[in-house]
Amino acid sequence: MRSFTHAVSCSILAMAFTQAMPALGADAEADADALNLESAPEVAPESARNTKFFIEGTIGNASQRYLPESRDIGRVSFDFSHTARLGLGLRAVISDRLDHLYPRDAGADDTVNSLREAYLSWQPESGNTVLEFGRINLRYGSGYGYNPTDFFRDGSLRVLTTADPFALRENRLGSVMLRAQRLWTDGSLSVALSPKLADRPNPDGWSLDLGSTNNRDRALVALGTQFSQRVSSQVLVYKEDGRSPALGANLTALLSDAAVAHLEWSRGSEPDLLSRALALPVSAATRNRFVGGITYTTLGKLSVTAEYQYNGFGLNQSNWAALGAAPATQLAYLREALRLQELAPRQAYLIYVTQKSLWLKDLDLAAYLRFNPGDDSRLAWVELRHHWPSFDLTLQLQQNMGNSTSEFGILPDRRLIQVLGTYYF
Repeated sequence: MRSFTHAVSCSILAMAFTQAMPALGADAEADADALNLESAPEVAPESARNTKFFIEGTIGNASQRYLPESRDIGRVSFDFSHTARLGLGLRAVISDRLDHLYPRDAGADDTVNSLREAYLSWQPESGNTVLEFGRINLRYGSGYGYNPTDFFRDGSLRVLTTADPFALRENRLGSVMLRAQRLWTDGSLSVALSPKLADRPNPDGWSLDLGSTNNRDRALVALGTQFSQRVSSQVLVYKEDGRSPALGANLTALLSDAAVAHLEWSRGSEPDLLSRALALPVSAATRNRFVGGITYTTLGKLSVTAEYQYNGFGLNQSNWAALGAAPATQLAYLREALRLQELAPRQAYLIYVTQKSLWLKDLDLAAYLRFNPGDDSRLAWVELRHHWPSFDLTLQLQQNMGNSTSEFGILPDRRLIQVLGTYYF
């Protein structure tokens, strides 16, 4: 580990020194569309090129809850995406990420490749119809920390490199599908068909892992409507093999020049989360998932989001407490919630804060606090990121707080701190 840490440290310091010499550039990021029904992740600076590539090195330390000594952590990542125009109205898209991790996850390779997207898209000159085929990362939902209508999210994360929910949505695997869209002035209609291509996930680091994303037949119909410049919505119908159809809806409303409200809801019939985690043979139940929140942005570029989250399939506090005598079962439940990207408790609260140009023009802050009201446990995450024209230097801190049987208090890592250096080509 010492040689790995030394190599990554030298790379980060060398890139930081190189990029710190020029004068600070203009801010390259633009504000996201307030009525966008997809949560907008933090990404690399915008580029006019069709190819984006960056290398990221990370070193850090994790304080252990059940062991006297902390553990060192490290990562090197290569992130690549490219869009090529092949002809009139035809383009190809590929997006791939390679992560080398230390230490590796139990039962997994230390080097993991994630082919996030690889598809062809055709849009005729009229521009009203779009056909796409291949592996597509289909993301729906306006929520910040939880997305009930993001029906293709489960099983799509090959590696966990951050606690930032936006980065997780960006870095996951897409599903192989055929998608058709019809566009008009104030709305769109989308139909996606995703077939079963494999039976189970493949832990091999270089696998396409179709068993995680295409292990059953699935279909999704989404109707989007912008009622005015202040209100937009989506209605979704989702169907997968062996289950009844699920309904979903999103709504985003501009309440004022500074405030935006978002609502997200789904209703479906399936086994509860504990039964799925323990593979218990129980019958399906029909329940709701819901997210509601408000984002307020000041003239000083401070943005604060307050969000309420509800998962009718998650454990309520009394049921979670009943598992207290079996910590292994509690951890298995949390692992399954993470794999499915589900909300583990029945309800939770989230405060998400971003501040552009904190103290310095190119220094940005992002932070969130997730609170489980049932057991009073909390997860706090803070990121400070400084931008240069081709390089970012980032400090991230994560703290898991709570008693020994709570959602975040049971996790092996008490505190994680890491430094990231990202070079954009």
